[in-house]
Amino acid sequence: MNEYFPEGARIGTAENRAALRSLPLLKEALQKETVLEARAVKCGRAHELHVDLGVAEGIIPREEGALGIDTGAIRDVALISRVGKPVCFVVTGFRRDETGRTQALLSRKRAQEKCVEEYLSALLPGDVINVAVTHMEAFGVFCDVGAGVTALLPVDAVSVSRIPHPGVRFFVGQQIKAAVRGRDTLGRISLTHKELLGTWEENAALFAVGETVPGVIRSVESYGVFVELTPNLAGLAEFTEDVRAGQTAAVYIKSILPERMKIKLVLVDVSDEPAPLREPRYFFAGNHISHFRYSPAAAVKVIETVFY
Repeated sequence: MNEYFPEGARIGTAENRAALRSLPLLKEALQKETVLEARAVKCGRAHELHVDLGVAEGIIPREEGALGIDTGAIRDVALISRVGKPVCFVVTGFRRDETGRTQALLSRKRAQEKCVEEYLSALLPGDVINVAVTHMEAFGVFCDVGAGVTALLPVDAVSVSRIPHPGVRFFVGQQIKAAVRGRDTLGRISLTHKELLGTWEENAALFAVGETVPGVIRSVESYGVFVELTPNLAGLAEFTEDVRAGQTAAVYIKSILPERMKIKLVLVDVSDEPAPLREPRYFFAGNHISHFRYSPAAAVKVIETVFY
């Protein structure tokens, strides 16, 4: 059973609360190298994290703050940004501060090492996991795949419909599902998301000819205007001047053509009102996906993903 989750999932559990109830239980956690969570309340001058354990103050020294912090692969801002948020750790020892109060020495790095050794290293391409969005760039989404270890979800793997920035799909802190796409030469996991959002036919079945529905203009070309109906489905309307990508629209569905993988639309109305962020609708509910064919069986063009 997976015991490693994105940071924040463990902090409110009965097991975690019990371990932070007394010093003897914290010392027992040290002996067992139990992964725990508590909230970071301050980052000191030496970039050590101060953690509120309830029964004692916890200290995560900078060099124990994250995997890769000692090599420069992870920057110190990754530690600073944890202030006010849950952090995972294992207890590595105890000491007295200058006033005689007990402090617990903690290692987030060791918790992440355990996560890699006991969970992440066993993941295979196609495994579907729960992740949390930590931050976004134009090129992709960084996701916590367990214990604060991050993996990249490239922007072109977010959905079939192309987007200008992951921020039109997600928000920081959001819990989503993703599939393991592979690993790079350094063993870092890459993720994909679009295969969980349904095939062309599954998405097209949500609509019918003659309906007028909302959409988002994603691209304006000389031959037409691409309007996203769902993250994995777009249709084409005739070229219209004075519209631009990012606008919301009301569109009339003129025809649905599975063999050509086409939906013909008519623009009815266009607005500058931003499209609301919606929780992803997942058509795939399993724990592993080995093959995904987006295109209909009748379509000449085949669009598919095979996970190796």
